[in-house]
Amino acid sequence: MTVDEGSISRYTILMKHLAQTLKALSDPIRLRIILLLQAEGELCVCDLMAVLKLPQSTVSRHLAYLKRSCWVDIRREAVWKHYSLSSESCTICTDLLQILKQRASILPEATADRTALAAFLKDKPVGCS
Repeated sequence: MTVDEGSISRYTILMKHLAQTLKALSDPIRLRIILLLQAEGELCVCDLMAVLKLPQSTVSRHLAYLKRSCWVDIRREAVWKHYSLSSESCTICTDLLQILKQRASILPEATADRTALAAFLKDKPVGCS
């Protein structure tokens, strides 16, 4: 039995997509960003900077990686970029998000991040969209 080149090509593409999808979650910072977006819906870089206590360049780099991996969407509003989980997630991403949602409550870091985000949003400075 022979396998045609088209099947191998589709298989290779699917495997690369799966690897990229999982690799995006392998970094603790990116995983925390995903959990925060899942909890809040939409956040800007300044929100994430405040919670993660990281510089803008680091947060933006991780968001760019998540965008390339099809995890997040960007909505522009003037000079601000607002990030949310992708509305066109693949089945694998949707399934992984469900697992993350179920497990987030037992992760102390996720709970602490949600608490820090709520405090920041309550007293969010004017000028930060």
